Amino acid sequence: MSANLIVGTQWGDEGKAKVIDFLAEETDIVVRYQGGANAGHTVKVGDKKYIFHLIPSGILYPNTICVLGGGMVIDPEALFEELEELHKQGIETKERIRIADNAHLLLPYHKIIDAKREDSAASGQKIGTTRRGIGVCYGDKVNRWGIRVGDLFSKTFFQDRLPSLMQNKSKILTQLYEAEAINLDEMRTYLEKLKERLQGMLINSSYYLNLELASGKRVLLEGAQGTMLDLDYGTYPFVTSSNPTTGGALSGSGISFNHLEEVIGITKAYTTRVGEGPFPTESFDEYGEKLREIGQEFGSTTGRPRRCGWFDVEVIRHSARINGLTSLALTKLDVLDDFDTIKVGVGYEIDGKRVSYFPSYDVENIKVIYEEFPGWKESITDCKNLHELPKNARKYIQALEKFCGVPIHWVSVGPKRESTIRLK
Repeated sequence: MSANLIVGTQWGDEGKAKVIDFLAEETDIVVRYQGGANAGHTVKVGDKKYIFHLIPSGILYPNTICVLGGGMVIDPEALFEELEELHKQGIETKERIRIADNAHLLLPYHKIIDAKREDSAASGQKIGTTRRGIGVCYGDKVNRWGIRVGDLFSKTFFQDRLPSLMQNKSKILTQLYEAEAINLDEMRTYLEKLKERLQGMLINSSYYLNLELASGKRVLLEGAQGTMLDLDYGTYPFVTSSNPTTGGALSGSGISFNHLEEVIGITKAYTTRVGEGPFPTESFDEYGEKLREIGQEFGSTTGRPRRCGWFDVEVIRHSARINGLTSLALTKLDVLDDFDTIKVGVGYEIDGKRVSYFPSYDVENIKVIYEEFPGWKESITDCKNLHELPKNARKYIQALEKFCGVPIHWVSVGPKRESTIRLK
């Protein structure tokens, strides 16, 4: 059977979880392939709202298996808090959570170092991290100083590797950040207890997923953040520490590219960004504030207000090239219900010359070329199909589809699960 992939096309917060939840009903296994607990995926079912940080959004369907992939950095405390909260809400997770044995563990010292680094950064050099240790943990992974989930089940790890790893981290904590050294005995006890709690959840994800696909199972790959926060193709250095794009999905899940069928890009009908960094179509006037207020644009994880602006065509084209998008899901179209005029950034100029790509540097020098579209000035939340949408809303969708060069297959007209129109 084939695998489908959901990717964010902007700076994250595009509404991926709603679309994942919508598609998960027809899926056997949902895999989160990268990122950590800095993600915030929100799903609204009826009057209940669920926010996921580590666990894939497909957990709401009782027969769906959820896999935390090898490209993730997993904070054990956040994971078990999330599982406990789901239990309180009546969601049974037992036997439905699988954890890749090559995923990395995010431990308390990662958070300490993250906060210290951000606090010590010079003015204008702060990245705007969530201080959850994500980048520090990925740094350990790259430097081969990381601890993978499977290490806890190794016969030699606690005796041979753990002491030298903790000695190294203690030097960094004490000498660079004037923080306390790590108590080796306490860390060993912490990890041994964690090993007991993780017993029975571990899998070799590449073997497991490729075997399940070969047996006919349907798999959905779920990323965190968005393309413009990709470590290699985003607005570096104001990016996340992993690859939310298609390449990251394959390496983070262990699935062969031969299984990949659909790559669905999630995009808002406007644009938002959390934290520092370039944002060409950001609106600094009353329209930006209106988008934030109506769209309730505050981070699901941090609560930080999101920066808001108009739809940026070059961002989506950039995302389409990198990810190989086969379709788009347009979310939060209803947020634009009360606008007289809607602007769309249709192109860029740099130093007076038109460019047809998103640049890797000097992004602050971009001059955005806009086109304006008339609003529809009526609620679309109750619309069930394309023909029920107002004429100007349909024209807006058609224009975005034409500009981006990718067909729009889904349109979200409200926060609830059922407020999604399947166009094709």
